[in-house]
Amino acid sequence: MTYSNKETIAALNTLLADYHMHYQKLRNFHWNVTGSNFFELHEKFEELYEDAKLKIDEIAERILTLRAKPFSNYSSYLNNSNIKESESNLLDHEMVSAILEDHDIILSQLKNVAEKAADVKDEGTLDITGTYIGELEKTSWMLNAWNQRN
Repeated sequence: MTYSNKETIAALNTLLADYHMHYQKLRNFHWNVTGSNFFELHEKFEELYEDAKLKIDEIAERILTLRAKPFSNYSSYLNNSNIKESESNLLDHEMVSAILEDHDIILSQLKNVAEKAADVKDEGTLDITGTYIGELEKTSWMLNAWNQRN
């Protein structure tokens, strides 16, 4: 199948929307986590949202590098993301499970972007997606290991 640069950009914008929704969910959980795991998870959620914030900027800059416009308002994120908002009153292990579900969605979108980028030989986008996939898989493994104790 042959994709155009336009399809790569569209997939990147969906990834950008996914990361924005994930970022906000992480902030939600950071603010609202309670219980015996508060200190551990409060710190971990902050680490995760800071990482997501960097990725959001890198994805937007990649879209700009490809001479296109990134989504830049919340209505676009809400309308285009594969990730949905979450309640604030979840238990700590439910929050971690929700983050792991988001990771699966983001990994799927990263692979979608990579497929489209590979077809048009977009090495810059492939480099970014490959790095993100490896990092997210490792983070998912660690969160899943933590969640097994509950």
